[in-house]
Amino acid sequence: MRTDNRNIKSTIISIYFLLVVAAILLTTVFKSFRIFEGSSLFVFIGLLVAVVTVHFVARYFEYDSDGSKLVITNSGLILTDYLNYREEKVEIDKHNLVGFKIRKLLVYKILIVTIKNSEGKHYTKKFNITLLKKKKLRYVKQSLRKIIKENK
Repeated sequence: MRTDNRNIKSTIISIYFLLVVAAILLTTVFKSFRIFEGSSLFVFIGLLVAVVTVHFVARYFEYDSDGSKLVITNSGLILTDYLNYREEKVEIDKHNLVGFKIRKLLVYKILIVTIKNSEGKHYTKKFNITLLKKKKLRYVKQSLRKIIKENK
């Protein structure tokens, strides 16, 4: 089964654009009105926190379980055509998959995959699945359960 969240890219780019426009607009508005000088710092910090949050939450996720290997990829959404600076990719044989967990935090979801290496030791890899729709997340869970069931 193959799934991804590539359709969310245009939404994230729009959010980045709106945050940058809001920051520029608010800095010019606060400079023209001298009465808000103290609070302009708080607005700027709020916008900076929003941009950083969107940056860490907005990740591209791709899952491919077709064939004998399981391929899971996470990468950034912005500038990925030019710089591949945040890519995490795991390509493993299906029989090396030991388990998985999904952690749901406040605005962040993580897929934790436990893998057995050639020496028999287990290690984990984490993937950001925050922007994956519920239906697709259900398919990923179903596929991972099936692979683990076949391994036992």
